[in-house]
Amino acid sequence: MDDIEIYEYRRLDLRDSFIIDGFPSVGLVSTITASYIVAALDMELIGIMDSVYFPTVSVIRDGEPHHPVRFYAGDLEGPDGDWTRLVVFLSEFQPPSNLIKLICNTMMDWAQEQKCSCMISPEGLVIEGEGQPPSQGSSEGAGEDNPQETAATAPAQLPAGEKTVYGLSSTSSGKDRLHRSKIPIFPEGLISGIPGVLLNEGKKRNFEVTCLLAEARDNIPDARAAAGIIEVLRNIIPYLEIDLAPLYAEADLLEAKMRGYQKISKPGGKKTIPSPSMYG
Repeated sequence: MDDIEIYEYRRLDLRDSFIIDGFPSVGLVSTITASYIVAALDMELIGIMDSVYFPTVSVIRDGEPHHPVRFYAGDLEGPDGDWTRLVVFLSEFQPPSNLIKLICNTMMDWAQEQKCSCMISPEGLVIEGEGQPPSQGSSEGAGEDNPQETAATAPAQLPAGEKTVYGLSSTSSGKDRLHRSKIPIFPEGLISGIPGVLLNEGKKRNFEVTCLLAEARDNIPDARAAAGIIEVLRNIIPYLEIDLAPLYAEADLLEAKMRGYQKISKPGGKKTIPSPSMYG
C-alpha cells in the first residue's frame, strides 16, 4: 500500500507460518496476548509497519527505541524435530477508523506474499445486557474518544456459566481447525475494527483468518481474558508451549502498564512512564 509500508529488518522463509494480530482491541486483549507471547518465547524483531499517519512516539524497552507497530518471529520446536514458525504483529496504539482497512490490507497482502498459513486475531467480547448499555460494535465516529473502535459484541443469550473463548473463521479449513480444537463457534453478533475487516478480507481472498473472542471487561485492560486466549492458542498452533502462571500472577501490573501505553499513544496524551514489568 502507498500509505502504509512494511519494512523487514530480516528476511525469513515464512511459508506456512501462523500470524497473530496484536493491534489493540476490547480490553486490550490482543495487545496483551501478543506482548506476552513475544516476551515468553523471546521472539526476534524482524520488521516494522510504518506510515506518516502513525503516532509520533517511540516505545522504549530495555533502553532500546521501538516503532509503534512492529512484528516478531520465532520457531516452535516439536519433539521429533518438527517445527512451526510463528509471527506476531504488536502495537500499543489504537488506529483511527480511516486507517483500519489500509492496515488490514497491508497485513493481508504481506501474509499472502509470504505464503503464510493462517492469521489469528484475538479480540475482547462484550456481552450485551449484562448490567451495561448495549455496545454498538461500530467504527463510525470512533477514535480516541470512542473505545469501541475494535468492539466485538454479542447478544446476551450466549451460553451462561464460566467465561468461554469463542472462535470463527473465514474459511472451511479454519472452521475445521476450530472444531478439532473443540472451540465453540461464535453464533451471532458484530465484530468491528481490525478483526472484522480481517475476517471479511480473508473470506474475499479465500485466506484463513481466525478470530478468537474472549469475554473481557469493557474499556479496562484485561490480562485474564488474554490468558484465556493463549490457552486456546496452545490447542491451535502446533508446539506452542507457554507458562501462563506469571501472566495470571502479574495481571494487575500488566493491565496498569498497558493502560499507560494507551494514554501515551493518544495525541496530547500525558507523557508518563508506565511501571516496568517482565513483559514486552
